[in-house]
Amino acid sequence: MPDKAPHADKSPHKGHTSTRHRLNAPDLYINREISQLAFIRRVLEEAQSERHPLLERIKFLAFVSLQLDEFVSIRVAGLYDQLEAQVRDSGPDGMTAEQLLPKLRPLIESLARDQSAYFKHTLLPNLLNAGIEIVDHAHLTRGQRESLTTYFKRDVLPVLTPLGLDLAHPFPHISSRSLNLAVTLRDADAGELFARVKVPATLPRLVPVLMNGHERNGNGKSRTQNRYVFVWLEQLIAAHLGLLFPGIKVIASYPFRVLRDADLEIQNDEADDLLVTVEEGLRQRRFGSVVSLVVQSEMPAKVRELLKEHLEIGADEMYEMEGPLGLGDLMQLLELNRPDLKDAPISARVPVELRYGQDPFAVIRKGDLLLHHPYDAFSSVSEFIEAAARDPQVLAIKQTLYRVGSKSRIVDALMEANERGKQVAVLVELKARFDEENNIEWARALEKAGVHVIYGQVDLKTHAKVALVVRREANGLQRYVHLGTGNYNASTARVYEDFALLTCRPDIGEDATQLFNALTGFARGLIYSKLLVAPGSLRQGLVRRIEREIERHKAGGQGHMILKTNNLVDAGIIQWLYRASQAGVRIDLIVRGICCLRPGVPEVSENIRVVSLVGRFLEHSRIYYFANGGIGDDEVLTGSADLMPRNLDHRVEVVFPIEDRGLRGYITQVVLPAYLKDTANAQLLLTDGVYERLKPAKGEPPFDEQIWFAQEGQQQQQRDIETPLALHSVEPPTEMQTA
Repeated sequence: MPDKAPHADKSPHKGHTSTRHRLNAPDLYINREISQLAFIRRVLEEAQSERHPLLERIKFLAFVSLQLDEFVSIRVAGLYDQLEAQVRDSGPDGMTAEQLLPKLRPLIESLARDQSAYFKHTLLPNLLNAGIEIVDHAHLTRGQRESLTTYFKRDVLPVLTPLGLDLAHPFPHISSRSLNLAVTLRDADAGELFARVKVPATLPRLVPVLMNGHERNGNGKSRTQNRYVFVWLEQLIAAHLGLLFPGIKVIASYPFRVLRDADLEIQNDEADDLLVTVEEGLRQRRFGSVVSLVVQSEMPAKVRELLKEHLEIGADEMYEMEGPLGLGDLMQLLELNRPDLKDAPISARVPVELRYGQDPFAVIRKGDLLLHHPYDAFSSVSEFIEAAARDPQVLAIKQTLYRVGSKSRIVDALMEANERGKQVAVLVELKARFDEENNIEWARALEKAGVHVIYGQVDLKTHAKVALVVRREANGLQRYVHLGTGNYNASTARVYEDFALLTCRPDIGEDATQLFNALTGFARGLIYSKLLVAPGSLRQGLVRRIEREIERHKAGGQGHMILKTNNLVDAGIIQWLYRASQAGVRIDLIVRGICCLRPGVPEVSENIRVVSLVGRFLEHSRIYYFANGGIGDDEVLTGSADLMPRNLDHRVEVVFPIEDRGLRGYITQVVLPAYLKDTANAQLLLTDGVYERLKPAKGEPPFDEQIWFAQEGQQQQQRDIETPLALHSVEPPTEMQTA
C-alpha cells in the first residue's frame, strides 16, 4: 500500500484541549443526526454539480427529498419519542433530545429551502432548455386545458375522494408521506367549509400535456417535436375541484404533506407470528404520530392553524416551503427516453472463467472469485444460484434475502430448486425498513412454492448476505458459498458499489453451515473459524485487530488501517481508533455517510484522515484493512456490517476474510489506493465537522475512482484475460493529491 497519503491538518483546533485520558469526552464526537444531515447536504451538492448529466442531477435532487423524509420519519420521530418519555440520556456527543431538536430544525429548513430554490432557479430552466418543461396549469393554452380536462374526468376524478370537515364528518386521517390539498369552500347556507383531497400516489405526479394541438404519447413527448411537457397532478386537481364539490363555491386550495413516525418496533411478547406482526406494524405505520407538517408559503394562517389543531402538533413541527412539495417524485423524469441527459451505461464485466456457460462449481474449485459490482456483472451471482437449482448433484441451497426487488431471477431459481426436489431454506428479513411489504410478498410466494421460509429473528434483523450450496461430489459433500456486502438485488447492483466472494474453502463452508443452523434453529455460543458474526464475534474481532495493529506499531512496525464503511457511529470502535492514532498508527477512513469521529484533534486523532465518497454509484461496500504493522501477513475483511451499534450488536451480520493472496493484493494495491486517490467524488472531513471538497493538484484533472473502475473493467473485458488474477497487474493509482 502507498504509505504517504496526506492526513488531516494537525494544527490545533480551537475549543479542543489535550484529551489523551478523556476519550469519552463529548467534544471528541460529532453528533449522529447532524452528521447525517451533512451527508444529505453532500448529496444536494451532487445535484448542483454540472459534472453530472441533467437528469442525473434531478435524481440526486429527488434523493435529497427521500432522505429528508426518512430522516424526519425515523430520527426526528425518535427524538420526539425520547422527549415525550422524558429520557435524559445523551449520545457520545453529550446532547439530549431536548438540546438537539432545536439544532436540527434550521439544518432541515436550510436543506429543504436550498433544494427547492435550486430546482426552481437552475434545474427547471435547464430542463426547459433541454426540451423538458414542467408548466403551471394556469399557463396552459386553452387546447391544453381542454385535453387535460378530458384526462381528469376519465382517469383522475374516479380515484379522488373528497373528505369534508364538519360536525358529521370528523377530521380525516392523513397518511404519512401523502400529498394533500386543503380546500376552503363557501356554501350559501352553511357558510365557510373545509375539505381535504388526497392526491393519489397511484397516478403519475407529472401529468403529460397535449402540446400545441399535436397528438402526444403516454409520456408527454410530442410526436412532431422532441419536447416533453408536464403539469403537476395537484395543480390539475385544484383546477377541477368544482367537479368534486358541485353547488359549492371553491375559494382556494393549498398543498400540504404530513410525515409520521415510521419506526417499526416489534416487541418479543407481540411476535408469536412475525409475519402477522410485521403486517400489522405496516398498517400502524400509517397511523403513527405526526412528526411534521409541510406546507407551502402561500397557505394562510387560518388554514395552518386548523391543520395544526387537528394533527395535534406545535409550531416547531411545521415546515414552510416554496414551490412543489415532495420533490422525490421527480424520479419520474428518469423514465424519459433521453440518454443524452443521463450517464452513459457501463459495460459490466463477466469474469472470463464464467463466460460461455462454464460450470461455476468447477471454476470455484480452482480458486476464489471476487466480484466488484457494478463493474462486475451481478448476473454472475444469479447464474450461480440458477446453476445450483438445476444441477442434479446439488442437494441443498440456503440463502438470506434482505432487499430483493420486485423481480428476481434468484427467487425464481430458489423456487425451481424446490420443484426439483432440493432442500431449500430461505431467510427473508421482513424488517428491512421500507421494504417490508415487498419482502412479505416474496415470503408468501416462496412459501406457496413449498420453500422452507424463515422470517428472521424477532429481536435481530438479519442483514448478512450469504448463500450456501451443498453439492454431492466424488470426494463427498462440497460446500460452495457466496458472501457479499450488498443485497441479492439485480436492480440495485447496477447502481450500488459492492464486493462479493465465491468460494468453496472448507472452513468458510463450515462456518456458513453453522450460521444457517443458528438462524433456522436454536444455537448458543457458536465459535466460527473464519467468519466474524454479529452479534457475538464481530465487535471483538475488530477490536482485537485494532489492538494488534497498535502492538505491532509500538514494536517498531508501520501500523496502518484503512476502513471503508457507510457509517461510523459506534463510540467503542471510535475510542479504539483514537487509541490507535495516539499510538502513532496511520488510519484512513472512507466513510460515505454518518461519521461521529472527529479527526485532527491534537494528541487524539492527529493520525486519522476521513473522506466521504459521493458519486454516480452508491459506495456501499465495507472493507476493513489491517497492515499488521507492515511486517507482512496483512489482512483484508469485507462484509455487510457498518461500524454502528445496531450492526455490531443488534443485527445478524457477517464479515469475511479475503484469504486468496492475489485477490487480497488486488484490494490493497488497486482498490484501496483508487479510493484514496479520488479527487472528483471525495470530500475531506475537517476537525470542526465541516466537509471540504478535495481538489486535484494544479494542472491535473480530477481523478474519479468510479469512472476509473468502469474503464478498467471494460478494458479487462476487451483483453479477454485467462485469469481474474491478471487484473492485479493493473498499474495502481498514484498517490492522492489534495489542495
